[in-house]
Amino acid sequence: MINFDRLKYASHITPERHTGTTIDADLCIYGATSAGIAAAVQASRMGLYVVIAEFRGHLGGLTTGGLGATDIGNKAAIGGISKEFYKALGLHYGTTENEGTHWLFEPGTAKRILTDWLEQFGISVYYGRQLESVDKEKGRIVRLVMTTGDIFRARMFIDATYEGDLLAMAGVSYHVGREDNSVYKETLNGVHYGHPNHNFKAWVDPYVIPGKPDSGLLPGVADVPPLVQGVGDASIQAYNFRICLTDDPANRLPFPQPPGYDPGDHALLARYLEAGVWDALKLHKVMSPTRKTDLNNFGAVSTDMIGANYDWAEGDVATRERIFQAHFTYNLGMLYFLANDERVPLAIRNEVGQWGLPADEYPETGHWSPQLYIREARRMISDVVMTEHHCRHYATVEDSVGLAAYTMDSHNCRRLAIGGRCINEGNVEVPAAAPYPISYRSIVPKGEQCVNLLVPVCLSASHIAFGSIRMEPVFMILGQSAATAAALALEASCAVQDVDYGKLRDRLLADGQVL
Repeated sequence: MINFDRLKYASHITPERHTGTTIDADLCIYGATSAGIAAAVQASRMGLYVVIAEFRGHLGGLTTGGLGATDIGNKAAIGGISKEFYKALGLHYGTTENEGTHWLFEPGTAKRILTDWLEQFGISVYYGRQLESVDKEKGRIVRLVMTTGDIFRARMFIDATYEGDLLAMAGVSYHVGREDNSVYKETLNGVHYGHPNHNFKAWVDPYVIPGKPDSGLLPGVADVPPLVQGVGDASIQAYNFRICLTDDPANRLPFPQPPGYDPGDHALLARYLEAGVWDALKLHKVMSPTRKTDLNNFGAVSTDMIGANYDWAEGDVATRERIFQAHFTYNLGMLYFLANDERVPLAIRNEVGQWGLPADEYPETGHWSPQLYIREARRMISDVVMTEHHCRHYATVEDSVGLAAYTMDSHNCRRLAIGGRCINEGNVEVPAAAPYPISYRSIVPKGEQCVNLLVPVCLSASHIAFGSIRMEPVFMILGQSAATAAALALEASCAVQDVDYGKLRDRLLADGQVL
């Protein structure tokens, strides 16, 4: 019997120090994501004393949270510490091609590399530190107060969370949801219909009793107005878990029934299978010779829990815990349903039954990743907002701190009933013209709001541009660049907005960044 008692969003880690402790540092990073770790390593190399405060007990964010098939875009655009990480993976797996980099990996291997880096540089991570308040003086953050009573004081701060919790509490402007196309004169923002991928390939009735609207909608279908193309709204692209699976009989644990499982939650998937479409587990890549996969969403009804995450960005701990558990139950429940439910054709049950949870991954949390895929939450609004124009090379910034190269990508944001059938809305997959530079001004707040904070993850970008930037290798790149800027700002005793870009550029290039 697999025990999921420790699989929580809220940290189950006991704080390492007694409450009420004051921790002083040159740089305090909030969030032990891959971006936060890259920032900490760079800051240490530049002689700063750096600490990481992490609300949860998980290290490495999505990079150690199941993302074994890295979304890249263009490998030549990846440099610096980010590339060092993939070279370390190559060394582990014995890779000799592409400068020794390796892009398919196991969660446990990724975690060991990041943990080794922290130990090598003596970087302390304080787990279980939830931000309660931010004290500022004359536009500068002077201390973070945690719910444990601990106080983190520093001269510079980096928000490396996926949610932007520090930037929000520091009074920095941000946006949640999809902007109207008219806001930045874009074409791919807001409500978006028509992309054939991840939409229904067959007519599927959305009602509990087919053809009877008064019988109610099936679970997963929202009773919302359709809205027109390009209109902004508050919905967020869907979350899921990037699920590490294996078909190795010696390492495979059969999918267990999750707590709170209700087969009725998967009635829409059953109806889609009845319509003749089977593609929910199509998007997974096998990592030989370990026989593990990174399962992602594919098709109209898969691991994305469309419409269930709208309250995450601004949610308190209880709200996020509820959403986290709902996604866990839905994702594992879908796998259990496909492997066991008699409504599923036998051939599909047998196919799914060849897979299971790896016994050698995530033993502390029932062999399931503790990291929900937070594809998007808050996005800062600063003096430069990265938009579709930058992705298409219609506009170019001159203060690059790294390159992005991935497709302008949004997963579906809503699933609704239109004309008696199910429709998914929000999917966008439009390639960027070529790798494009990300502005330094997009990772620092407006000067009047905060002068000693950098934001490499929830940076200033529109919904659709963020969809291109939001990849783990890029977050690591931006984390390194943010730490470099923090060190230069401390050296010059200036605000982060006033860092000499020429000096910043020279140091980034010297440290292997691709600009």
